[in-house]
Amino acid sequence: MQTIDLQQTDLRTLNATLHAQAETTNQTTWTIENPRGAHALACGLDAPIEVTVNGHTGYYCAGMNKQATVNIKGSAGPGVAENMMSGTVVIDGDASQYAGATGHGGLLVIKGNASSRCGISMKGIDIVVHGNIGHMSAFMAQSGNLVVCGDAGEALGDSLYEARLFVRGSVKSLGADCIEKEMRPEHLEILADLLARGSSTAKPEEFRRYGSARKLYNFHIDNAY
Repeated sequence: MQTIDLQQTDLRTLNATLHAQAETTNQTTWTIENPRGAHALACGLDAPIEVTVNGHTGYYCAGMNKQATVNIKGSAGPGVAENMMSGTVVIDGDASQYAGATGHGGLLVIKGNASSRCGISMKGIDIVVHGNIGHMSAFMAQSGNLVVCGDAGEALGDSLYEARLFVRGSVKSLGADCIEKEMRPEHLEILADLLARGSSTAKPEEFRRYGSARKLYNFHIDNAY
């Protein structure tokens, strides 16, 4: 295990060291101590390594992640796992706004709550939130899955495309073109897999599914303001 203490090493050196890891590296396990809310921590990783951050992080932690597993033993600031491509990011605490924004792939697990705009413009990422999410989550979500074991705030799924939204608790309001949909056997199977991968003990049968009504796909004069 490689350990880097941010009280002794600057952030640029840390990220450069992590970026230097390749597919064939034998230094696969890394621990970061004293992150102290640092921004852009462990961004742009592209190797099958595991990074554990012991503490809270600032903006854009694990952004653009590919292949790596990043464990945050605390809470994360805005934009965690933004534009993630693959791999896994697990947050033990809460996540601030736009967690997983524009994510193309991989798995983001938030064991606490997520703030507003969780999964905004998601493009294939899977997000599992053990707690609640804030308003405007999954806005313009294109594909992927958002699983919420708690409650959802206002305007859930506003203007979304083909992403699947699963909510166990209450939904304060649905956004434009977002409707509740039938939970078919194939959706229960997808959800069961996501809950297992996200280390949640919730039951798929306890959730409701939401998706696009597909009324905004083509121009309609009633939608013009």
